[in-house]
Amino acid sequence: MFTGLIEAKGVISQINPMGNHARVTVRTEQIDFSTVALGDSIAVNGVCLTVIEKKYHQFSADVSSETLKCTCLGHYAVGKGVNLEQALLPTTRLGGHLVSGHVDGIGRVVELKPEANILHLFIEPPLELMKYIAAKGSICVDGVSLTVNEIIGSPATRFRLTIVPHSLCNTHIDRYQLGTEVNLEVDLLARYTERLLSFEAEHCQTPPNQDKTVKKMGLTREKLNDLGFD
Repeated sequence: MFTGLIEAKGVISQINPMGNHARVTVRTEQIDFSTVALGDSIAVNGVCLTVIEKKYHQFSADVSSETLKCTCLGHYAVGKGVNLEQALLPTTRLGGHLVSGHVDGIGRVVELKPEANILHLFIEPPLELMKYIAAKGSICVDGVSLTVNEIIGSPATRFRLTIVPHSLCNTHIDRYQLGTEVNLEVDLLARYTERLLSFEAEHCQTPPNQDKTVKKMGLTREKLNDLGFD
């Protein structure tokens, strides 16, 4: 698990194709990997990778064909800048939000609007992810925990983020251009809430011969509405 708070900016220094997968080497001067154990997890632009080799300021990881296909890693070249975060510890401050490192889809930058020293960033996600994205909720973009400021469109097709100077300086968001593709991971709570609701719909319907006044167990849309979740 991760928090979406970037520890270092790195660069992909080597990509070795290996059949249907690849071995990627990442270098950064901001982390000393001598204290990292083989098998540890590191998020690379939001993708959880397992360390298989390491030196003082670089590490290597194998990337599966599925990850290459479903994330932006499959499009990266040597020299690509990446955001890095080591897996959280029990003592880590959770300053961002819980991030699994399992990318849900690839989004696209459709507008950048500078304002003084901040940047308004507009991203178009895959349409199937829009239902998980809420105003004032959290989303992970290339490994960075960010707050959604606005949902745009009717029906919704994109969202707006406000990037503060600290994030611009300490991540690779400052390199974004129109059309830049980004890894997106939606909030875990949204995923699990949807699964609970769909499970109720699939398996917990009231049998035809059961008294309709019997109260359903579990989580339902009606219960969420009663509790104020519209």
